[in-house]
Formats: sequence, C-alpha cells, structure tokens
Amino acid sequence: MSIRAMHIGLDDTDSTRKGCTTYVAALLVEKLLTLGAEFVDYPNLVRLNPNVPWKTRGNGALCLRIRYEGKFQNEIKETVVNTVEECSDLECENTDPGIVFFEKAKIPRELKIFAKKTITGIASMKDAKRLLKKFGAEAIGFKRGRGIIGGLAAVGEILHEDHTYEILAYRIPENYGLKRQVDEASIFEMDKATEPYTFNNVDLEKNRVIITPRGADPILFGIRGETSEIVKNAFEMVKPLEPVERWVIFRTNQGTDAHLKRVKKISQTSAYHPVIAKGTVSSKPRVIPRRHVIFSIKDESGQIDCAAYEPTGALRKVASKLILGDDVEVYGGIRKPQQNNPLTINLEKIRLLGLAPKTVYQNPICSKCGKRLKSMGKDKGFRCDKCGARYADLDKIEVKIRREMRKGLYMTSPRSQRHLTKPFRRYGMEKRHSTIKKLIENWHFP
Repeated sequence: MSIRAMHIGLDDTDSTRKGCTTYVAALLVEKLLTLGAEFVDYPNLVRLNPNVPWKTRGNGALCLRIRYEGKFQNEIKETVVNTVEECSDLECENTDPGIVFFEKAKIPRELKIFAKKTITGIASMKDAKRLLKKFGAEAIGFKRGRGIIGGLAAVGEILHEDHTYEILAYRIPENYGLKRQVDEASIFEMDKATEPYTFNNVDLEKNRVIITPRGADPILFGIRGETSEIVKNAFEMVKPLEPVERWVIFRTNQGTDAHLKRVKKISQTSAYHPVIAKGTVSSKPRVIPRRHVIFSIKDESGQIDCAAYEPTGALRKVASKLILGDDVEVYGGIRKPQQNNPLTINLEKIRLLGLAPKTVYQNPICSKCGKRLKSMGKDKGFRCDKCGARYADLDKIEVKIRREMRKGLYMTSPRSQRHLTKPFRRYGMEKRHSTIKKLIENWHFP
C-alpha cells in the first residue's frame, strides 16, 4: 500500500452575498474521509492581511493536510475541484477561487516565508507561480484565480507559533439568510464558564452576542479558544434554536496579532500593511463627522495620521484624551491615501508609553481673603470681588492637571476587533504551544 502526503489549500470561494470557504472545507473533510484520507492536523484556517483591497469577506484561506492511499490521488483531486466549483459564488465579479495541491510531507522554508508575507503584507501572483513551479505544486484557478495566492499561503502557514482554535457550527441550507436562532443567555453563561480560555463571545460594553455572524453565509455561530477541547466543551454549552447541519474544529492564527509587523521608523510604513509603530503625539486629537477621532504621531523620520473610528468604542475614547507630547505605540492597518490625504493607520490598539504633563493656567488667589481673583482685562491686573483688593503685578498660575489615563495597553471593543486581533484574554497564553510545535515539526508522514 502506497501512503502519500498532500496539503490542499483553498481560498476566495465566497462573496459578500453568500458562501463561505470554511464551509467548503467542512464538506471536503467529510468527503475525503469517505475516500480513506487520514487528517494529520485539524483543518487550518489562516487569516491573511485584512487590509488588502481585494480581500474576501473574512480573508481566510484554508488548508487540509492528509495522508492517503496513492490509488485515490485522482479521485481526491477531482472531489476537491468539483466541490470548490459547486460551492463558489462564481457569478460574483470579485470571487476568484483557487486550489493548491502540494504533495510533499515537509513544507519548504520559502513557502513559509511566502505565507508570512500574505499575512503581514502583500504577495503577488507572480511570486506564487514561481514557488508553485519550483516545488512542483499543482494549482487550479477559476476566473482570475487570485485564490491561488491564499491557497498557497494556507499551505505554507503551518501555525507552529502562537495559534488558537475555532469551532464553527453550520446551518441547514433552508435557513440561509434568515435571522440566526440561538439562545443568547446560554452564550453569556458559556462565556463566563469558559473564561479566559475562550474569547470574543460577547461584548459586555453593549451586552451583545458576537459569535453569530450577520450575513447570509452558512455559519450559525463560531467559538474561539485556546484548545480544541475547550471550544468543543463551550459548543456543548450553547443552545441553538435551529438545526445544526454540521460542525468542524479549525486550528487557526485568529486572535494572535499575526498580521502586525513592527517598523523601526514611521517612514517605513506603506499602504495596506498592518504595523506596530512608535511615536510622539504631534497633533491634538480632533473629532470628525460620525464621531471618528484623528490624531498624528511623529518620530525623527516622519509623521503619520492615526484614526480611531466610532465603532472601536473604548479605543476611540482613549484616543480623544491624548495630548501633545504623549509617547505611544500604535497598532493597526494602513489604508490607501485618498486624494491629497496622508497615510493613515486604522487603529486596533494603542499602548500608552509615556504621559506628557497636562497644565492649565488659572487666576491667582487673593492674598487677603483667599478667594480666586478675576481678571480686569488684558494686562490690567486682577481684582477680588469679595474684599475689593486689586493686584496689578500678578500673572496667571500654571497648574498641573492629573491625567485621566494611565500607561498601558488599550484596544478596540470586542465587537469591532478583527479576526487576527489578539484580545486582552489571550495575553500570557502564547507560550503554551511547545507540545503542538513539536508534533508539527514531526508530522507523521512517510
């Protein structure tokens, strides 16, 4: 019996109106098992750079890693291609599915580097095709085939660093597009029972459930957590009020900040890239229409605008309280400059490193009765309304005001956090993966 290895990458099957690449992967799990395939890892859900303008709805690519009998090779590939074709929204102009078959056990270093590039920056089809040719991988694209880039990235990202798990429950087709029916009280109870090992289940600021998507896609709800066991236990605590067609557990880079890349200088930032940058607040925060807050930071190399949009909730409030001279570290994606506007970082987090002194100028106190004096006009001195005393040679007094903020990390409210944003609950969880890392490095392939 000839046992072989295969990594199957998928991307760009959905659109804003329907479909879901994780659902395509869920269907393939069942189909491949019937063909005798053995999964050597959980299905991998790899979220790519969320700032690229051509991204899919969640910008998630999938990889299925299997062992199989060689005689089923053609049937496995035909099954994958047919399933992707049947389930993709090919009528949508911007849906360009791609499939990658990589038939070697170990992932080459160049593919891993390519994957990191698609997560933290921008990778080209030219680069993808070069790597496909170099390593003998097979790719199939529909229409423009842009999904090949994501599919190859999913193959290359083996999640040997910080990672999480997500269990996704899917609806029956008859309920697509209808309001999702889940007992919300059970979700709040689940969140409390499983903290801190699950995250982003609810937004306590708005008392809102956030595990149920809003679109017409097949997902009923999804729970993210630190281990496969905890998300399965959490899943069993939630009470769906409509049928669940199937569920699958994915291993993923969600909630890890994997997209953020630190830059040494502000001048190194560029459009569409997620960054971590340090600087000093150089312009007073201003509120623009729809209650968005904009301010600038600078270093010796340049200056850049930072935006905390209204949906970011708590982060917007923090941004509005910054003052000139505050030292900050900002986290977020850079949007494309519009017309003559400069580059702008769409904020996900702010780390307040140093607080500048905040001062106000007040009228002096009457030395005779202790009452605060009133100005008699510019350069005309002060008078006391209580005792009538007048002072011609006094100046206003500089008074330091206690800041409302403290040094530390602030981030967007859970309801507006991106898939990749690491939430507060996950800080300190990153070092628990040594066993998983060892298993990945020694995958049981022939």
